[in-house]
Amino acid sequence: MPSLDDLHREARLLERAHRKGDPAAFERVAPWRPDARKALKDAGAQMVVAREHGFASWAKLREWVERHPGEYAFHTDMEYYEGRATGLLESARDGTPSAAAGFEAEGVELDEAGARTVVARRHGFPSWSSLGRHARALDESGDPFRRAYVALEAGDVDGVRAILERFPELARVSGTNGNALINMASTVDMVALLLDAGAAIDHPNAHGWTPLHQAAYRDDADLARFLLERDAPADVSARGAGGTPLVVALFWGHRSVTAALAAAGRLPDNLRVAAGLGDVARIAELVPTPGAPTDAAGALRGFYRPHGGFPAWAPSDDPQEILDEALSWAARSGRVEAIEALVALGADASADVYRGTALTWAAAVDRADAITALVSLGADVDQRATFGGPDHGDGVTALHIAAQAGNARAVDALLSASADPSLRDALHHGTASGWARQGGHTALAERLARPGETSA
Repeated sequence: MPSLDDLHREARLLERAHRKGDPAAFERVAPWRPDARKALKDAGAQMVVAREHGFASWAKLREWVERHPGEYAFHTDMEYYEGRATGLLESARDGTPSAAAGFEAEGVELDEAGARTVVARRHGFPSWSSLGRHARALDESGDPFRRAYVALEAGDVDGVRAILERFPELARVSGTNGNALINMASTVDMVALLLDAGAAIDHPNAHGWTPLHQAAYRDDADLARFLLERDAPADVSARGAGGTPLVVALFWGHRSVTAALAAAGRLPDNLRVAAGLGDVARIAELVPTPGAPTDAAGALRGFYRPHGGFPAWAPSDDPQEILDEALSWAARSGRVEAIEALVALGADASADVYRGTALTWAAAVDRADAITALVSLGADVDQRATFGGPDHGDGVTALHIAAQAGNARAVDALLSASADPSLRDALHHGTASGWARQGGHTALAERLARPGETSA
C-alpha cells in the first residue's frame, strides 16, 4: 500500500521533471491533459498521479490510502451486504468461531442489527448508511479492490496482474466477509497469479471458508488438485466442526472433486463421509451392530449446511438420525452398495433428517441408480418431503426436484417406478411439470404435463 508521503513525493518528482522538460514526464501527463507541455502545478501533478492509480481525483486517492479497513467493499448494491450480514449471523449461530468473534469484538447482539453493525465496522464505517454511500460510489471513486474484483470476475488475468503490479498488497488484504481475492478466484491461472503475488493459500473468510472449500463447492477437481499440490490444507473446518472441503463436496454429491480431496485424506472419518465415499468396509466398522453406530460414526457433524440459505438445525447423537443422514449422503453421491449396506444396518429409506430424503437428494443430483435402489428397498416414490431452503421445498416429491433441475435420468427412473406427475407441492402448489417450467426446462415440462394441465 503506498503511503500518502510516497504519493506526495511521486507528485513532486513529476512536477519537477515536467518543469525541466523531461520527455518522460510529458508522456505521463499527455493522457490526462489536452496540452502535455503546459506548466504543471502541484495540483496538476497530483491529479496525474491519482489518474495513473485509477482514481478520479487526488482526494479519492488520498481517502483510499488513509482509510485502512479490515475489509474492502467490492459490490455496489446494498442487497449484497444485507445477504452477507444475514449469512454472518447464521454462521455465528452455527458456532463458527471466526463469525462469532466479530460480534464479540464489536459488543453487539447476535441479531440482524448486530450483524449489520459488524459488517459496516469491518469495512471501516461507523454505520450501515455510511457503508451504503461508500459502496454506491465505488465505481466512480476508482477503488482498486473493486477494480481487481471486476477483472477477476471477468476472468481477466492480465487485468488483475496490472492492478497488482501497482497495488501488490491487494493480493493479501480481505474484502467483504473476509474474502480475499483468492477466495473468489475460480480458475487455476487466476489462483496461480494471486499466489505468486503473495496471497495466502489457506486464507479463511468469515465462515472459515478457504480456497479449497470453494473448489469443493464448485466441484472443480482441477483447481482442487492444483491447490493440494501447492500444500493447501485439507483439514480446515468451515461452518461448523467437520466442515472440511471433502465434506462440502460430499454434501452436494460432487463425485469429481471428491476423488481429488479424498486422496489428501479422509477428513473427518465418520459415517456420513464413509457413506459418501461408498466405503462399505468402513461403514461396517462404524456400525458393527444394526441400529447401533459407534461414537466415531456420529462425530464431527457440526457442519450441516454450506450457506445460510438452508435453515438452522442442530445435529444430534441419536443413532437413528446418524444412520438416516448417512443414507442421504450415500444417495446424493450415487453409492448404491453403501445405500444397501446402510438400509441393512437399520437406516430408514423414508427418513427426512435435514431438508431432503435420500430419494429426493438422489433426484436433485441425477443419481438414477440410487433412485432405483432406494425404491427397491422400500422408499415411497411419491413421499412428500422438504428440500433446500424453507421457501423452496415443502411437501415436494422427488419428481418435483428432479424436474426443476432438469435431471432427465432421474425423471426417467422415477417415472419407471410409477411416480405421479400430477401431485402438487404444499408451498407453491405446482406439479412436476410446473417445477420443470420454472427451472427453464420446457421440453421436460411438456413431457410431464397432463392433458389440460395449467402447470404453475
